[in-house]
Amino acid sequence: MNSVTAPCLVLLLATLVVGCGVHGEANPAAAAPPGSAVEHEGDGGTVHVNHPEQYPLVTATRYDAAPEVRVTGMVNPDVSRAVPVVSLASGRVVDLRVRLGDSVRKGQLLLRIQSADISAAFSDYRKAAASEALARTQQERAQALYARGAIAQKDLEVAQDVEKRAVVDVETATEHLRVLGADPERPPSGIVEILAPVSGVLTEQNVTNAAGVKSLDNSPNLFTISDLSHVWIVCDVYENDLSNVRVGDSAEITLNAYPDARITGRISNIGAVLDSNIRTAKVRIEVKNPGMMRLGMFATATFRGQKKQTYTAIPSTALLHIHDRDFVYMPTLEHKFRRVEVVGGDALPDNMQKIKSGLTPGEQVASNALVLEHTIND
Repeated sequence: MNSVTAPCLVLLLATLVVGCGVHGEANPAAAAPPGSAVEHEGDGGTVHVNHPEQYPLVTATRYDAAPEVRVTGMVNPDVSRAVPVVSLASGRVVDLRVRLGDSVRKGQLLLRIQSADISAAFSDYRKAAASEALARTQQERAQALYARGAIAQKDLEVAQDVEKRAVVDVETATEHLRVLGADPERPPSGIVEILAPVSGVLTEQNVTNAAGVKSLDNSPNLFTISDLSHVWIVCDVYENDLSNVRVGDSAEITLNAYPDARITGRISNIGAVLDSNIRTAKVRIEVKNPGMMRLGMFATATFRGQKKQTYTAIPSTALLHIHDRDFVYMPTLEHKFRRVEVVGGDALPDNMQKIKSGLTPGEQVASNALVLEHTIND
């Protein structure tokens, strides 16, 4: 091989190597679609994208609805349906038949009390009855003597007056026994039976076996019986929301224990005095108990105002929720998106989301804020 041939061979081999590198293998970068480069500007609230067509836009629409107010409350008994159980006779409990939380029927025996008041009342009644019987006999004898002319008319009138007074004494003694809870028709006894005045549930108990029962002026109720077929939901409503709450309006109730149940109630009272610390008013809702509501349960009440308000609605995918704050991405000039904070509301039908503030109908936002957010952070 001469000196001319060797350089030619080297040039030929170099040409073959370069040709294989260009035509033998495809360039992956040339075949892939153009990427969407993202550049942050300023404080990061505005970003620049090279291919904005990869992020479709949607237009915010108008949504008209009555304003809603949601507050928490608690199930309470209807005090107009709560009846105290008392005893006008003092004494000692000798037989307790029921306990707190029991359901009772009207006329059911609750407890028995051994009372000296009952014994004294029976004694007065028996004495009055004996005196009335004697007076009646004397009045009949005087009537017979007067008919025969044996006594004067004034003597007859005195006998008649004594008999009338004796009748009054018997009636008074009888009523006294009944007020104390005893039955004059039964044999005399120092035991008084306390019966349930109404049907319901025992929501208060202040007596135990062998306990002493005092007079009404220094003793609480023995029991309180509550009719739980209707209950109250008592809620705290902030001062700024009171304009959307009116007496007579309906309210939707949900229970923490039964979140799927929807119960409708009626607002019966709005407190006249605000709590000076938290600026709320007590709102009372009357509800018919479907059977699941128990006293002390936590509940959520939803009030709807009478006048409709205009809101903004966007697809739920256009709303980005980060750290208890809501954002949307709005397009600007020169391939830029600006992240804007809004106040989101309740979910709407057809996968739409209510926006309370921060966005107006007609404005455009990115249809999928989460995808854009991930692209920015990658």
